[in-house]
Amino acid sequence: MNPEVLIRQAERLADDLRELTGVFARRVAGLLGEDERGTIERVWLVGDGDSYHASCAAEQAFAVIGGVACRPAGAFRFSAYDAPWAHRPGGGRTLVVAASASGRTPAVLTALERAAAEGALTLAVTGTAGSPVTEVAERILLVDLPGLEPSPGVRTYQASLLGLTLVAMRLGGAQALHAEFGPLAGAVAATHRVTGGRAAEEAGRLAGHASAVVLGSGPSHGTALFAAAKLVESAGLFALGQDLEEWAHVERWAYPRDMPVYVLAPPGRSRPHAGRIAARARELGRHVVVVADDGDTAAQATFPVAGRVREELSPFLYHLFAVHLAARVAQRLGRRPFQRDGAGA
Repeated sequence: MNPEVLIRQAERLADDLRELTGVFARRVAGLLGEDERGTIERVWLVGDGDSYHASCAAEQAFAVIGGVACRPAGAFRFSAYDAPWAHRPGGGRTLVVAASASGRTPAVLTALERAAAEGALTLAVTGTAGSPVTEVAERILLVDLPGLEPSPGVRTYQASLLGLTLVAMRLGGAQALHAEFGPLAGAVAATHRVTGGRAAEEAGRLAGHASAVVLGSGPSHGTALFAAAKLVESAGLFALGQDLEEWAHVERWAYPRDMPVYVLAPPGRSRPHAGRIAARARELGRHVVVVADDGDTAAQATFPVAGRVREELSPFLYHLFAVHLAARVAQRLGRRPFQRDGAGA
């Protein structure tokens, strides 16, 4: 598996949004009726790996757009610790949305079974028709993609994120917001075009380090988790996704002093704090890279993002730098995704 596959995946993201948003939205409309959606009081978003990261990135969309209490959880944690408390008899209904691109993740299957046993409504978001999750969940949202090739998840991540966001919009009766995906697709394409050269340059610096951290809060915390995961999976580089404030309490003390710190700073509630954390990291001697709106001159962005979107949709844009960066770092280190180079170092 050549790291260049990541770039090919990124090239398809804008077209996937243009071509599939309407298709997926119609499927969502058929899953939750007008009367039924108003009975949902709380939502759990369950998944592992990229699916968990997408759940974290979509949490704010459910809260702000969907108007429901929402909590993401890893599939094992949900099954072992959270399921007994997920549904409260006598109140509004609980919806458990489990994402799995393959539809075969064992822990996700168990989570769906536990949720159903506790009386929750279960919905699976999957890219694979006829997969095991389709036999366990009460409702199925298929987010299948044409022309997939083996790769660290990029298109599949966006498909899961899109499916989750459309469910949030359905719960909130906010179908009018579907119109925002058209301009969003244009912003994805533009950001992809301007990111390649900067990623190649930054990869030269990152490849000389053994670790890195990616920081973000709110929806960007999910994006930070995903971005770090691509560096790990694709380049074998240890990377950590962390909340802005938590980094200031813990990881700021880690060596080396020049550790790369990638700060996600989209417009929204966490933007001012992201600026403060980036400044503090620079004072500590860190190699700081900011990902911010291309009109945000104060951010001193290394990776500018084209197009301003509502914060709940920012995860569709602010992960692109990491896809490019992971591919270029892997190439510089002579590594292949998922340690298929056999280098062992």
